[in-house]
Amino acid sequence: MIHIGQIIKKQVAETGKTTVWLSQQLGCHRTNLYKIYEKPTIDTGMLMRISRALNHDFFSYYSDALIERERKEENKARKGEM
Repeated sequence: MIHIGQIIKKQVAETGKTTVWLSQQLGCHRTNLYKIYEKPTIDTGMLMRISRALNHDFFSYYSDALIERERKEENKARKGEM
């Protein structure tokens, strides 16, 4: 399962940015970001704002997970046909 908060936290660290910097970009308090880091899911509007600020497509994690799930279901169906 995707834990988007942890992914965002990791991306912030990898880009060399800080939570304070990101909070300034988003116009929110840094404590709000610490709460986001703990959440497995967040609002899509906020995810879009974070994606833009960090220049990173966080939505792709969900797309990739959906594609992988569909592949597994197809493989399972094929095995059932044999």
